[in-house]
Amino acid sequence: MDIYHITVYLVRLPLKRTVRHASYSRTVSEHIVVRVELDDGTVGYGEGAPREYVTGESVADAPRWFQNRKLHRFLSFLRPRSFAEAVEAIAELPWEYPADDERQCRGNAARCALELALLDAYGRYFRQPLSRATAVITPELYQPRSEVRYSGVITGADGWKLKAAALAMRAYGFRDVKVKVGMAGANDGARLRTVRRWCGWGVGLRVDANEAWSPTEVLPRLAELQPFGLLAVEQPVRHADRAVLRKVRQELRLPIMLDESLCSFTDAKRAVAEETCDLFNLRLSKCGGFIPTLLLARFARQHGLGYQLGCQVGESAILSAAGRHFACSVAGVRWCEGSYDRFLLRDNLSRVNLTFGWGGWAPALQGAGLGIAVSSDSLRRLSIRQEEIFDIVQSAAFDLERQ
Repeated sequence: MDIYHITVYLVRLPLKRTVRHASYSRTVSEHIVVRVELDDGTVGYGEGAPREYVTGESVADAPRWFQNRKLHRFLSFLRPRSFAEAVEAIAELPWEYPADDERQCRGNAARCALELALLDAYGRYFRQPLSRATAVITPELYQPRSEVRYSGVITGADGWKLKAAALAMRAYGFRDVKVKVGMAGANDGARLRTVRRWCGWGVGLRVDANEAWSPTEVLPRLAELQPFGLLAVEQPVRHADRAVLRKVRQELRLPIMLDESLCSFTDAKRAVAEETCDLFNLRLSKCGGFIPTLLLARFARQHGLGYQLGCQVGESAILSAAGRHFACSVAGVRWCEGSYDRFLLRDNLSRVNLTFGWGGWAPALQGAGLGIAVSSDSLRRLSIRQEEIFDIVQSAAFDLERQ
């Protein structure tokens, strides 16, 4: 089944409230959406959420990531005879990183968008859910389940808003809650004391500093938070300062999770060699897609590390659905984040409500591909730019035929 048409959309999703953490504050979330149409009319969608402070890419840069001759040739000759064959082929998706990108992650959000669109399209064509890709790529991790439980998150709230947020987490029945720390002017010890008081000690608590602290302050900052029974501390220092985390792990015995420092296999191998973490935060967009994220989960397990499934702020239903398939098919996921759709987005790309319910519980998706219907009207309305790359793909095939 040939690829007939590919379109790249740059999408801006308005948020219901300002989301703030130590690295960024946003009221809108910008994304890349890729639409792949097969020659029988089957359509698949994928999404990536570029973050310059994570993988060094922006939405404005997105179209250039698809101007890759090897990629166009690959797409021109992609004719799988089964879903398993499609998955195995897409796993070899040729992707060129800039010569100065020694971490091999700049462009991962764009790659994620294209990869998910291809998997969605061929999943629909062969009537297989995206979660079956787990069985194809990492059969040793394949563990299908009928539902998944998401964590709650408390961002930059303080004062009475923090108390209200903590009470809401408890009332909603969350088993686990993550609290953003490290914001300028905030007293993190006092904030966690408030969260513990109103959430209770029966809730699993972890914190995310989003690279807020310097190598000299990270130890005293975390020592202050240690009495609150933290299950994990996420990215307490900048990527460039990650070497200090080995000492932090030795002295405080707090489980360290890498996020901004874990965007590629290069990062993963360094983390193991440098002994800088106990867990990986796997996010589909920053890790380059569903398949690379599966491989990172397998790598973590092989080296005795844990992993959680994270998400980008403001993900649309496309990434929410992809994350649901991952969470409901991969063994050993410690915590899950995502599916905040109706809690966070003013508008979405699908009418299907993927927002988790009471306690963070959400069902597995059963349909083919992503298992959701994307609204073409919503996509057009929320797009700020679109670019057709069909002619580029066709010309690549034509050039090959002439050779």
